[in-house]
Amino acid sequence: MQRKTARRLAAVMGLLLAVCGLAVVASPATAAPGDNGDDGEGGSKSLVEQLEDASRGYVEAKAKLKSSKKKQTELTAELKKLDAQVGPQQAALDEIASQAYTSGRMGGMSALVNASDTGSFIDRTMILSTVAADQNAAIEELKTTLDSRRKAKLTLDATIKDQQKQVNVMAKKKLQAETALKKANQGADASSSSDGGGSAKADPAPSGSGSGCTEKDPTSSGCLTPRTLHALKQAQKDGFTRYVHCFREQNSGEHPKGRACDFAADKNGFGGDATGASKTYGTNLANYFINNADALDVLYVIWYRRIWLPSSGWKSYSGAGGDPSSDHTNHVHLSVR
Repeated sequence: MQRKTARRLAAVMGLLLAVCGLAVVASPATAAPGDNGDDGEGGSKSLVEQLEDASRGYVEAKAKLKSSKKKQTELTAELKKLDAQVGPQQAALDEIASQAYTSGRMGGMSALVNASDTGSFIDRTMILSTVAADQNAAIEELKTTLDSRRKAKLTLDATIKDQQKQVNVMAKKKLQAETALKKANQGADASSSSDGGGSAKADPAPSGSGSGCTEKDPTSSGCLTPRTLHALKQAQKDGFTRYVHCFREQNSGEHPKGRACDFAADKNGFGGDATGASKTYGTNLANYFINNADALDVLYVIWYRRIWLPSSGWKSYSGAGGDPSSDHTNHVHLSVR
């Protein structure tokens, strides 16, 4: 009897262990990014470094191009203003030359010789001195205007030349990123997922923000760059308040530099593949960063087996681990300059 009971108990325990084992296998992966042995950005160290370099070069060239175009607009307005001054100044000098020709070279001397008395002579001398001073002032004014116009034109030409240089850099960095993805068997064109949300306008990062990891990371015991902390606070201010983790020690990528954050799609942290409202939240957040890429100095965004690059838009991008964290199906990864 006791043996039968023991066998039954053993059978029940075996069944329970089998069921539990099946349950463990069937449950979704809940590892946080970086816990699965990779660096949490889905690709090899080489690929991540090439994407970082390409995107950084593209973003910086784009910023220089924008600044150059602004300068071109200002210089064009300045040239237009100087051109408007040249006409009247040249006309004034032409009038002076015409009067001098009409009165003859001895006109001034004759006026002095024909003075009736000493007082009249002095008065005429003062008048002639004033006229000469006005002539010299008119000549100097025109000379200054023409010189300013020449310098502005040279600066404008150099600015336009620099713009072409930045366009070439952007094209080179775009090719670099897409080539790196292709070599890693990634990077096929991917759908944009439309805006869908996340259209709030972020405040631009403060001018002169440093790139060093100098700020306390509120999500870890590590540090963040001023730009990364700004992007994090802007996203939270605009309603994206679910769990986020930024600084992380790893072999490559932006996390150990304080330039990246992982934003969980689920309310309770990093879970399995995001679905329903969680996936919508992640899509809206990704679009928020994309819509504010210039203001927040975004290098790239990774979400749901895709990577968004400033140079190329959405491209396919899957992690080698094939789990929700390396595939970025449970969180949005943000890297900033």
